[in-house]
Amino acid sequence: MRRVLPWACVALLVLAVLLAGVLNPVRPASVRSDALGPDSGELVADYLSRAAESLDDPADTSTPRWALVSFTEPVDVATVAELGDGLRVAQVLFRVPIDRVQTPLVTVAVPQHPEALRRAPTVAASRLQVPASGNDRAARVAAVSAERLASGCACVVGIVVWTTSEDLRALADDARVRAVEALPADAVAGRFAVSPLLPEQVEVVTPGPDDGEP
Repeated sequence: MRRVLPWACVALLVLAVLLAGVLNPVRPASVRSDALGPDSGELVADYLSRAAESLDDPADTSTPRWALVSFTEPVDVATVAELGDGLRVAQVLFRVPIDRVQTPLVTVAVPQHPEALRRAPTVAASRLQVPASGNDRAARVAAVSAERLASGCACVVGIVVWTTSEDLRALADDARVRAVEALPADAVAGRFAVSPLLPEQVEVVTPGPDDGEP
C-alpha cells in the first residue's frame, strides 16, 4: 500500500480549507453611513435615550457638530428663528399634519441668512408635485400640503443644525424640543441621512394610519 507523503497531506488540507471558503463565503460586515433620526421599527424610548447619549461628547464643547432637532409639536419658521442667536440652521424638515393622513416629508436646505429661513415654507410648497388636474387621493394630499405650506403653517417637524455641544444641550432643554441627536465631530456635510422623530410617533417608529381625508 502506498504511503501518503506528509507534504501531500498538507496540500490536501489547504485545498479543503480553500474549498470551504468558496462554498461558504464570509459575509462582509454591513457598513452603516452616518444617519440622524430613529430607525424604522425602533422603540421611541430607545431612540430618545440614544439621542441623549449622543450629546455626551468630549470635553471640547466648542467644536461644532451636525445634529437633528425633532420638535414635540410642529412649529413655524418664526419659532425656529427664536431658538438661539447665531444658531446655524442648515435644513428645515416640513411635514403638514393632517389627521390620519400620511403627508410627504419635504426637506429644504437654507443658507445662513434670515430671509432664507423665512422663505423656506414657500420653497417647500413649490417642491410638491401637484397635478394640474385629477381627483386621486395623492393629488389631493399634495395640493392641501402645498397650500398650507405656502400659507406659513406650523409644519416644521425638525431641523438640522451646525453648532457646539454646549448649544445642543441648551436646545435639548427647550420645552418645544423633543429630541436632539448629534453626529460625531468628523461627520461630513451632505453625507448623512436625516429622518426626524415625528410628534405622533409615541411608542414605536412606524407609519401612522392613512385612511383619513385630506
